[in-house]
Amino acid sequence: MTRPHLCHGLTPRADRLGVTPLFGDIHNHCDLSYGHGRFSEALSRAALQLDFVSITGHAHWPDMPVDDPSVAHIVEFHVDGFAKLRAGWAEHYETLEAAETEGLKVFPGYEIHSTEHGDYTIVYRDLDGAPLHLADSPAELKAALHRDMPNRAFAFPHHIGYRQGARGINWDTFDPSLSPFVEMNSMHGCAETSESPRSYLHSMGPVDGHSTMEWGLAQGHVFGIVGNTDHHSAFPGSYGHGRMSVYAPRNDRDSIWQGLTSRHTNALTGPNIHLLTAIGDAIQGSIVPPAPDAVLNVEAVAGGAIECIDVIRNGRLFQRISPALAASPIGNLDETLLYLELGWGARGSQHRWEGQIRIDAGEIIAMEPRFRGAEVVSPLEGRDGEHLRAEWALKDGISHFAVTAEANPNNSTTATQGIALRLRLEEGAVIRATLSGRQIDIPASRLREGALAGNLGPIDSPAYRFHPLPETALWQWHGSVPLGPVTAGENLYVRLRQTDGQMAWASPLFCQAA
Repeated sequence: MTRPHLCHGLTPRADRLGVTPLFGDIHNHCDLSYGHGRFSEALSRAALQLDFVSITGHAHWPDMPVDDPSVAHIVEFHVDGFAKLRAGWAEHYETLEAAETEGLKVFPGYEIHSTEHGDYTIVYRDLDGAPLHLADSPAELKAALHRDMPNRAFAFPHHIGYRQGARGINWDTFDPSLSPFVEMNSMHGCAETSESPRSYLHSMGPVDGHSTMEWGLAQGHVFGIVGNTDHHSAFPGSYGHGRMSVYAPRNDRDSIWQGLTSRHTNALTGPNIHLLTAIGDAIQGSIVPPAPDAVLNVEAVAGGAIECIDVIRNGRLFQRISPALAASPIGNLDETLLYLELGWGARGSQHRWEGQIRIDAGEIIAMEPRFRGAEVVSPLEGRDGEHLRAEWALKDGISHFAVTAEANPNNSTTATQGIALRLRLEEGAVIRATLSGRQIDIPASRLREGALAGNLGPIDSPAYRFHPLPETALWQWHGSVPLGPVTAGENLYVRLRQTDGQMAWASPLFCQAA
């Protein structure tokens, strides 16, 4: 069974190619090693908004700076976390098996740090109790996995943007036969290029240009890209911290694994954006032969209004598409997206939002939660809030939800919670919402004019924001981009940016001679 995402029914090219977008997070943390929040709770939260997940344990750091007293506090919680994971690894499979459902596929995973080679996340295909495979380098890890788990395990570099020697990627030891993709976006930031609106702000340092996706492609490496949260508070898929999608025929273990190892992946920042790219029948991540006159096909369904869709060819902007200037919608023109954002309030406060939404003169077609976890990374920073479990459901045409939102901790970090609805609206449609006992009736025409905000009480009380309703042609686009001759050694990928700053990147397509 596949979760009814907002894009479902709007994917004709994907349907023709026999694939569907599935959304997941295969790099995130909890108390399985060091991290906040219970392991079982992390799996329950994953089921709220993901199709597949891997919960990551911290396992090994061969060149940890154990002799430097200035970082002894960091060494200590790593050593403790490694020991905890190793002690509980065999038993954790039982929890994974209990969490797997028809709608959520679960994969075992752990990570190895490395100052020299960069950090790697290891993912296993099966829930068969395979042991940890620890190694001091990617080459040694590859040898162990290929020997003991052929075609049943891979590893990928994460937070690649840190400089080489400071746990960023080492392109000299990157091996595509071990790593089908790299993690280009997470809560650490974005490492597409040297300059990005999503900077690296962690204490480990900024992005280095030779540690970016752009540099790796320029060196001729072949790899897909993904986003994950790298969240440390038991909240896989935490909205805005990073996610990934994989294109596969079905939501089953074998299909997902095949999609991952074939590089049919995307990196996302937040919304479950559908962004399919293809040359002929070869989709993102594929290798295509040289051609005298190729065409790139793009199919995009965003989570809000699209600002632009960029085609990046050999590291340079090749074409920029603006749906506002070149509309090409996929579906019915009476459809739109409603994004309700909840939170704000006095610093340090929180509020439990319970509500529902129904539509007069229209209908809700699909619903997606946009729930976040606590903004905590290391064990030294704080603890998981352990709020009541978030809930959501779409029943009998009514959207129901309950979620706790923390107040924003500062003026640049959001802690809001949200839900997104795909709507079909008729003339005179009215959105009728109940938020924490307050009835709010909004003519759809009002949200065509702009966002509507309100508070539950006086200034500094919890607040809500109904985002503007985008026209159909602004949140979906499909079409073709003529490429002309495509020659061996070329690469290209597509990047989508919404007007609210949320983004998606499709894995590159590579041209190689037979």
